[in-house]
Amino acid sequence: MHLAYPVVLSSLLFCTGLYGVLARRNAILVLMSVELMLNAVNLNLVAFDVWLSRTAEETLHSGQALTLFTITIAAAEIGIGLAIVLAVHRNRGTADIDKLRDTAEGPETDGPDGPHGSEDPAAAEEPGRPEPSEKAEATA
Repeated sequence: MHLAYPVVLSSLLFCTGLYGVLARRNAILVLMSVELMLNAVNLNLVAFDVWLSRTAEETLHSGQALTLFTITIAAAEIGIGLAIVLAVHRNRGTADIDKLRDTAEGPETDGPDGPHGSEDPAAAEEPGRPEPSEKAEATA
């Protein structure tokens, strides 16, 4: 088999994964696209390992060994990435990357003391909330 067939297939897989990473808004689909890109790299590693082993007398199959390490790292990456996405989805209610980016910046304030002149921005949001000194007296 020619080397061109797996190289063309892996380049198509990689470009499809790259399009998925750049165009998708959902974090889970972005993770799936990253996996597609890693699988394209694995296909290239194995194809070049087989192609180079035909020319060399002693074959070490280093490309296939590197592929096994890449698969292991990709599985760990997807496990951790999916856990992070699920935790963010539970907290924020969405897995949309653009909305998550907007909420990461935080609220804008009018000045150094916040929008209502209070040192504690949480106290400005809740008018019935006791002052910190009142909390210390209530707990003592």
